[in-house]
Amino acid sequence: MSLSVEAPKIILQFFAAGLLSAVQTAAAKDITSAESIAFFESNIRPTLVDHCYKCHSVESGKSKGGLLLDSRASALKGGDNGPAVVPGDMKKSLLLTAITHRDPDMEMPPKKAKLSEAIIGNFRIWIQSGATDPRKSTGSIANQPPVSLEGSRKFWSFQKPQQPKIPVVENKKWPRSELDYFILAELEQHDMIASPDAEPSVLLRRLHFDLVGLPPSPKSLQAFLKSIADKNLDSALELEVDSLLASNRFGERWGRHWMDVARFAESSGKEANLTFPHAWRYRDYVIDSFNDDTPFDRFLTEQIAGDLLPYDGDKERAEHLIATGFLAIGAKSLGEQNKLKFLADLADEQIDVVSRAFMAGSIACARCHDHKFDPYRMQDYYALAGLFVSTETFFGTAVSSENNVGGDLITLPSMPGQLIPNQSFPE
Repeated sequence: MSLSVEAPKIILQFFAAGLLSAVQTAAAKDITSAESIAFFESNIRPTLVDHCYKCHSVESGKSKGGLLLDSRASALKGGDNGPAVVPGDMKKSLLLTAITHRDPDMEMPPKKAKLSEAIIGNFRIWIQSGATDPRKSTGSIANQPPVSLEGSRKFWSFQKPQQPKIPVVENKKWPRSELDYFILAELEQHDMIASPDAEPSVLLRRLHFDLVGLPPSPKSLQAFLKSIADKNLDSALELEVDSLLASNRFGERWGRHWMDVARFAESSGKEANLTFPHAWRYRDYVIDSFNDDTPFDRFLTEQIAGDLLPYDGDKERAEHLIATGFLAIGAKSLGEQNKLKFLADLADEQIDVVSRAFMAGSIACARCHDHKFDPYRMQDYYALAGLFVSTETFFGTAVSSENNVGGDLITLPSMPGQLIPNQSFPE
């Protein structure tokens, strides 16, 4: 699935500039921090809001024991007994001491049962990994400006893209396309010159690795050099790009990127980590979609509502159903005994992946509070939650000693009988 007929040209322009590896390196540096923040927002902040803010937050007007837990600074500072959180040190982190009930004089939440082992485990992971916490000091709640939905919508990332003007450059011979003007203008602004063109063999190797993930064969190199000699470099590149885009290896290479976005895995993760026996069907659907050049909007629609789309024959119906595996895979707490909590967490995970994959920003934080900088409110979150909770998710795990949550499988057209027996949800 290519998003645009211009995609091959754009890829080649990045090769010529030698910028692709730098972009990938810069993006890789952000992965760790992004994952840590996501872990905090999904597993730590909701617990603090539910169990701690009532007695330890500026908004509640209470700081029992001199402790506030509604910002990173206040958690590190702690209260009368010392710091609540010491990044990397679980023994000195009094918050962990309190929620594990190791000290009878410091049991939190007070007068209630100890938090679940899963929640306590999340706090151990969080503290041991450095206690990433993006919260800022709230100061006095009375001095905080109200959240402005309209103001949030004006943030640059929520604006419609505008066509920029082509910059003026000194070296008018170097650019081959409009994109080259932007690259060269930045280079000239910093008194830098562009790198020389790569040798044909190097360029071909980069092209193959990027589009299909494999190096070119000696035979491919010979054919490429001959094509350059018979025609020219640009024509040879165009033919090579078309050939690689037509290869099944293209879908395998680039489908992997979407599967990362879709949090694809063949097991549930978390405590039980049971296998999803038919996750491979969704993997193959993604690869086929790229190779079939499925339009991007259609690709997204099938994954959210494929079961509701019209179809022509059993094959297309099966493909649509398999596409909705996007919502069925993902981490699940299969050891959860509370039916309502499991369903709420399942919908939360689905909201998170849909907003991240399709909107490049998570709405999941609005489960507990209005966003301060993004145009999302709790009303938006629970409007979506209502849709997902009212939709049955078929993820296919049988009830066992390790699993309290049964997930049926849909019977695909032309496949007689259930793939596994129906499992009822434990009461």
